[in-house]
Amino acid sequence: MEHADSAANVALAWARERALEVGARSVSDGTGAALRLLAAATDAKAVAEIGTGTGVSGIHLLLGMRPDGVLTTVDIEPERQQFARQAFRAAGFAGNRARIIAGRALDVLPRLADGGYDLVFCDGDHLECLDYLGESLRLLRPGGLVCFEGVFAEGRTVDSAAQPAEVLRLRDLLRTVRDSAELLPSLLPVGDGLLCAVKRAR
Repeated sequence: MEHADSAANVALAWARERALEVGARSVSDGTGAALRLLAAATDAKAVAEIGTGTGVSGIHLLLGMRPDGVLTTVDIEPERQQFARQAFRAAGFAGNRARIIAGRALDVLPRLADGGYDLVFCDGDHLECLDYLGESLRLLRPGGLVCFEGVFAEGRTVDSAAQPAEVLRLRDLLRTVRDSAELLPSLLPVGDGLLCAVKRAR
């Protein structure tokens, strides 16, 4: 296990460097640790990720998932996904542990199976976050978990000053999740804010 953790740490550092090179955001160490914990707590076998980046969040998710679990990760940037593929391999994960799909999330997600996922992690375009929520509710099994990264928007979601459209959309997301009878939410103060919600069993 110690060797596996060491390989993962080296792969994470490499993936973070690649993210800096290509101008991609990476989840913080705290957010990564939370994702790992949440994947383990849900005993996740199937996870969907919106926003592959260079693989930082994917490594954390895979570390928390069951040994036979599969991460399905979607991104519009195939170059970044190539880095992610290399990072997953360097971390010691077999090739069949990650299904990497290049494309726009809202084109890809409708093709994924209803109720087939234990966890959905959303780290894509904030303007599309409400659409991601709708797709996530369809994809998740009862008791499954949806997580949104970056909901603090560096403090702008609670700032009374005029804000850009993506911040207003994040506020709508926070309100919608809070008011949904279908979800049990919690806002974790890690990284730039991790909004998590369990899909209630009916």
